[in-house]
Amino acid sequence: MERAAMPRRRVEAMRLNVFKSKIHRATVTHADVAYEGSVSIDADLMDEAGILPYEAVHIWNVTNGSRLVTYALSGARGSGTVCVNGAAAHLNRPGDLVILATYADMDPAEAKAHVPKVVRVDENNHILPDIGPELPGPILDSRLPSERPDFAGRPPAGEVGGSFGSPQRVAKA
Repeated sequence: MERAAMPRRRVEAMRLNVFKSKIHRATVTHADVAYEGSVSIDADLMDEAGILPYEAVHIWNVTNGSRLVTYALSGARGSGTVCVNGAAAHLNRPGDLVILATYADMDPAEAKAHVPKVVRVDENNHILPDIGPELPGPILDSRLPSERPDFAGRPPAGEVGGSFGSPQRVAKA
């Protein structure tokens, strides 16, 4: 018995959304709720980070923990401007430290070869000398003391061990 020919399915290459660049720990200089939206960024910072006007930009607020996505507008060159506009201005205030990050779609081969651009700035949003690639942070042990391998077997005074969350304090009798 002959088998019917199966139609060939077109297989598309997988695309990955990969960290492209960031401006690390910039200081918000202005926040304008009345403006339509976006984040205005000093054109020198945009050039250095490879961010284009109208490109999607993630704003991660180090000061208050908020995270949002908007788009970039080119600010005055050399000004140090980082102005968060529109509704996002409710989450970002002048003086807040932020990370402005971008992503790009790449195939796996491109992603393996890609090195993200990290632009570090001072408190006035002026570009600092390149100190090399971004390094991972310390590995923290978030287990309760009673769950750590080096723990002697009983909770510290005033603590009750448990499986989840932070240690709970108990009142001493």
